[in-house]
Amino acid sequence: MDPVQAARTRLGGVIFSRVAGPEGAGRRERIHGAEGPRRFGPDDPLWRVHADAAMFVGGIRALLLQSLHPLAMAAVDQHSGFRGDPWGRLQRTSTFLAETTFGTIQDADRAVAVVRAVHQHVRGTAPDGRPYAASDPELLRWVHVAEVDSFLRAHDRYGSGRLTTKERDLYVEQAAVTGEALGATDVPRSVRELDETLAAYRPDLASTPAARAATRFLLVHPPVPLTLRGPYGALAAAAVGLLPRWARWPLRVPWLPVAESTVVRATGIVVTSTIRWAMTPPESATDPGSGPRFEAERAST
Repeated sequence: MDPVQAARTRLGGVIFSRVAGPEGAGRRERIHGAEGPRRFGPDDPLWRVHADAAMFVGGIRALLLQSLHPLAMAAVDQHSGFRGDPWGRLQRTSTFLAETTFGTIQDADRAVAVVRAVHQHVRGTAPDGRPYAASDPELLRWVHVAEVDSFLRAHDRYGSGRLTTKERDLYVEQAAVTGEALGATDVPRSVRELDETLAAYRPDLASTPAARAATRFLLVHPPVPLTLRGPYGALAAAAVGLLPRWARWPLRVPWLPVAESTVVRATGIVVTSTIRWAMTPPESATDPGSGPRFEAERAST
């Protein structure tokens, strides 16, 4: 193996092990190798977005944005254990996304049923005294729209190929399938409806100690080795650069328009392109139609 390919394989292995965990290879084979009908295929916007390296940026942005809902943040803070086992939570989330995007209908429905069962036991009282339940359709819709908006915006800026206007609407519509299956109601089905839904939630959003602590954990004290702090910092900066201005002050993150449009964007492109290169087998490079499929099979669990 030539040195470049050896470096590519090593880097791809490091990324995959972090995202997928020690059992990632087996789960990948189960998800992609299972026989049966699937809701989505490689040509669908949902598959293309979720298979792309831009998801690393979108995932961080989604966590930051989601933390602004006090009840959703209380549920995460009190039940998820994301500080004690952040990689485990990432691996479980990536597995769920892989199953509901790339898996068979049967496996996708099973994954949704498992999450719904877990949500039934996630309930409590937020620091402001309000009760919450993870099965609340309003909270589920907030988590859903924050994710969909983040994944789509990250793909718009850092994805391997920009979606058309029609494809962006179709992505939102396809993502609604899982959101509704999880129990969310009035789920948006177009980009316009997505924007309207996010705007409608703004009166419910607030800066809380838990949200600010989660932001510091993700941006200042991330659970990554020193050797990966640089690339992770570039991904995190790219995620912050995609946050709306109204979300910056509540999370205590700066708005630096000049730096974000130049240095941050450039480094974000370099890191996501490097991840995409490492996670895509070289034999697919000559097949323009196979890139997203191969990347999904390598990057998803």
